[in-house]
Amino acid sequence: MKAVKIMKPNDLRVIDMEKPVIDEKHNVLVKIRAAGICGSDVGIYHGKNAAATYPRVIGHEMVGDIVEVGQNGSKYQVGDRVIIDQVTSCGQCYACRKGRPNVCANLQVRGVHIDGGYREYMAVPESDCYRLPDFLSYEDAVMIEPTTIAVQACSRAQMEFDDQVLIIGAGALGSSILRIAKLYHPRRIIMADIEEGKLREAISHGADYAINSRTEDVAARAHELTEGYGPTVVIDAACLKGSFLTACRCAGNGGRVITMGFGVEPDDMNQFVITSKELDVRGSRLQNRKFQTVIDLIHQGQIDLSGSISHRFYFQDAKKAFDFNDTHDPSIRKIVLTFD
Repeated sequence: MKAVKIMKPNDLRVIDMEKPVIDEKHNVLVKIRAAGICGSDVGIYHGKNAAATYPRVIGHEMVGDIVEVGQNGSKYQVGDRVIIDQVTSCGQCYACRKGRPNVCANLQVRGVHIDGGYREYMAVPESDCYRLPDFLSYEDAVMIEPTTIAVQACSRAQMEFDDQVLIIGAGALGSSILRIAKLYHPRRIIMADIEEGKLREAISHGADYAINSRTEDVAARAHELTEGYGPTVVIDAACLKGSFLTACRCAGNGGRVITMGFGVEPDDMNQFVITSKELDVRGSRLQNRKFQTVIDLIHQGQIDLSGSISHRFYFQDAKKAFDFNDTHDPSIRKIVLTFD
């Protein structure tokens, strides 16, 4: 079968590899139909993801059909459409015992530490699969995984209806967070980005206010829009140099700042800004068993994932897809690799 593998940073190849065989543990075989390109995939490609190991078949947003079920399989049948959880954990360490397998001490993420979904077939445990809604296309279903990341971020923020929320970054991640934040009915949601088109789109999708961080002082404007107090929840979905300190400066007293980036370069931090406001600074990584939560929200009609995909490439044209992503064309929202 064919697969897309990063041999080392900036060295992407389409390779031949053995088709996986199911066993007692990896007891379902999934034919991949679509897989998304995430910012972390781009980071692995360019050698800027500190967690990744090489060489690696990347891809962690993957959906497909079950084409074979092992003798000990009981949840699924051949033909079931599924999305695959990217998190694998040991179940024994402190984090796992505390119900946080997404930060397991022995964490292995598909597409990061072990081979992921940019290949034609995957053998996985049936417990890592979730059935897709029948009415959702494979391409739109790719957005379930980014939405789980958004659910995790809002959960880490302990978001409530009385909160005033600022989301820094209106790209694919920020848009997913906006979609979930709305379900908490906060007092207001503010989006910040450098692209006016993305900000207009955020307003059309339910944000109350937009800040153009290219032309406006984000912290000053955020305080102005929150009656001088500052947002009580700030989620950094831009994850760029300087965005963390901006998030802390924006936050109001007693607020929560959620950081999601994986950059390893030193960045500015101001202890006074954090301590004087007694901010809670919390990381949010991956997702903690949030797939069924998102699928239930889809069935309930509370979120609509249709229309989220902006560009499509055949998976063997992955190099073209990544190169196009690197252009930062303002039309890019979500790029999906298809396998048919």
